Amino acid sequence: MQELTKEELTRYSRHLILPEVGIEGQRRLKSGRVLLIGTGGLGSPVALYLAAAGVGTLGIVDFDVVDETNLQRQILHGTRDILRPKIASARDRIEEINPHVNVESFETRLDSGNALKIFKDFDIIIDGTDNYATRYLVNDACVLLGKPNVYGSIFRFEGQASVFHSEVSHGVKGPCYRCLYPAPPPPGLVPTCSEGGVLGVLPGIIGCIQANEAIKLLLGDGETLAGRLLLFDSWKMKFRELKLRKDPHCPICGAHPVITELIDYEEFCGLKPHADEEPIESITAAELKQLLDTAPESVRIVDIREPHEIAMGMLPRSRAVPFGQVVRRKNEFTPGITHVFVCKIGVRSALAIRALKDAGFTGRLVNLKDGTNAWAQEIDDSVAVY
Repeated sequence: MQELTKEELTRYSRHLILPEVGIEGQRRLKSGRVLLIGTGGLGSPVALYLAAAGVGTLGIVDFDVVDETNLQRQILHGTRDILRPKIASARDRIEEINPHVNVESFETRLDSGNALKIFKDFDIIIDGTDNYATRYLVNDACVLLGKPNVYGSIFRFEGQASVFHSEVSHGVKGPCYRCLYPAPPPPGLVPTCSEGGVLGVLPGIIGCIQANEAIKLLLGDGETLAGRLLLFDSWKMKFRELKLRKDPHCPICGAHPVITELIDYEEFCGLKPHADEEPIESITAAELKQLLDTAPESVRIVDIREPHEIAMGMLPRSRAVPFGQVVRRKNEFTPGITHVFVCKIGVRSALAIRALKDAGFTGRLVNLKDGTNAWAQEIDDSVAVY
């Protein structure tokens, strides 16, 4: 383990006077290598507190850029960082918090081709992602490499945290993410934070819990969330805890695993169209504007967002039909007219079109690429980007 400098003894003095940490524990933290997947809502507090705690090496994986809508919760980034790569903003902030921390950055989309290579040199993996495909990827890579997976997730006012595939007793690993969630939900059933919203302080609370778990793992002491799922409702200010058991039939960590290498996680989560599935036609904001200017009677716009979203602004000639009512109200759509479906970013509207097609509707259904956000940015700034 690495020795502490005189400056570090001063910086970490409030740790050093804790008998449970002390100089030996702080040296463990300094020698630790933690990989953080994502520098968004969850990743921000994790990065800040692990850097402040003196974790020697922080790896960060991200490929996104800072958007103004991130700043309500992603406290690692600031107004001056808008349009900067998140990984650059994160590195600057971490180094500002603690120049003794070594930052290893991976500006790439995590996938089955690079996950094992990136993970292999780190002690702990912290999942700060917001989609099911990456969660399963992180889980499987951790299990295959024998790394603990510090998990957190958030949605609207509720959050979860646990530690997967970590030791629960001498030499015995606890459950993994697949033991809790053997299969992902159907595509589109659970909106992302960008679609469903999130209370800004919630990722701060869950991210701090993840940082706390990582510190205990590095110290090799304390009781972690391995074998437990912590549930938090920020609106009611309630914590609950569920006991998790390892699934003996788990396909990756069970007694007879059938998953022995990383798979195609987008396909596993149903995000890729089937070979026999008709592709969904799309239209750009500029193309839709031209169509509305030249042949307005030939097109109807169907806004499938929820009422509180529609309050942010609508496209012209729009009719509101919430996502959950689309199939039930299919008789309201006229086969001889082009219906352009819109939502915030074009994901739910595509799912609505697929559902209508599956329900037998044969008219022309077109999806607005990148949704109302694209319309707001390219055509009409009276419609809010959110």
